[in-house]
Amino acid sequence: MNWLINTLTTSIGKKLMMAVTGLGFCSFLVAHFIGNLTLFGGELAFTAYAEGLHSMGALITVAEIGLLTMALIHITTGITLFYQNIKARPVRYSMNKNAGGRTLGSKTAPYTGFILFAFIVLHLLNFHFVDKTDRSIYQIVSETFSKPGYLVIYVLAMIAAALHVRHGLWSAFQTVGANHPKYMPLIMAVSIIFGLVIALGFGFIPIYISFIA
Repeated sequence: MNWLINTLTTSIGKKLMMAVTGLGFCSFLVAHFIGNLTLFGGELAFTAYAEGLHSMGALITVAEIGLLTMALIHITTGITLFYQNIKARPVRYSMNKNAGGRTLGSKTAPYTGFILFAFIVLHLLNFHFVDKTDRSIYQIVSETFSKPGYLVIYVLAMIAAALHVRHGLWSAFQTVGANHPKYMPLIMAVSIIFGLVIALGFGFIPIYISFIA
């Protein structure tokens, strides 16, 4: 057990935890996106999907606890690494060079992470911890997306999510050792496509609900 604790407290161990939890969240995004596609089927389809989730009972509770645990690990580890990086280089270089394959996603990862954390809290307050006594979940979604302010926040958050997962996905594979020159270009391409799907797919949902449905 000591060797595991010692490994996870190292810089490499922290990056490994970030990679594993990040891949877990990417998997969740895929499942969440597939479920949200039922919104295009109207109120009956989305309500049936939501009720199907609730009917799973304890399994959903376990999944929520797992997501919360991953979030705590990912956020605290990310903040720790961010602080360590700042502490290791308190004075920025006079010239900002894009050395080492740095991208917009990698440069902004800590900041898009903070944006996503704030958005997730807002998202949960609007959809999860809201009174559902007299309204269906579809009505709650429609009413929330009818607010221009939330619509703009949601779309901007999806852009931040796209940048974050685009960098995080290929970086996670690299961290776990899947960085062979033969496969890395494909992983990079998949990461870009995945980021675009997140931005366009999730971002179009509130627009559809507000202006088309």
